[in-house]
Amino acid sequence: MDAVLNANDILEMLPHRFPFLLVDRVLSISPGDDPSSRIGRKIIALKNVTINEPFFSGHFPGLPVMPGVLQVEAMAQAACMALVNKNDPPLDFFIAAIQEAKFRKPVVPGDTLMIHGEITRDRGQMIMVRCEAKVDGKLVSEVNLLAKVSPKSERKNL
Repeated sequence: MDAVLNANDILEMLPHRFPFLLVDRVLSISPGDDPSSRIGRKIIALKNVTINEPFFSGHFPGLPVMPGVLQVEAMAQAACMALVNKNDPPLDFFIAAIQEAKFRKPVVPGDTLMIHGEITRDRGQMIMVRCEAKVDGKLVSEVNLLAKVSPKSERKNL
């Protein structure tokens, strides 16, 4: 499957950089049933997990496992890209809540994490996204993410 967003496109959309950029490609972004709403928008993104990831040296020596919090972060980064319309002003995205996170199987070097996200609620600046991560078609982690979205022009001192 060809990428609809490659690494350079992702760098333009997300503020994350090495070692915290956790999405390598976006394979598809599809609209929901109602084009005037973000509800139902879906994304499929890919993260290649390599032994060169900086976290593997300490998590865990001799038994490298991708931390669950980084799986959630990869899903959040993919979810952000599902929200963006090309005509939107630049946006900031922040995780407001992590709900029902489950980690079903370890993610290890050599795995390809396929991230699936769907916008399930849209309250303007608060968006709910249901995300799943799969390796070889098997569910490895899932989460409901509540994201706060605001135009970059409204950025306050954090």
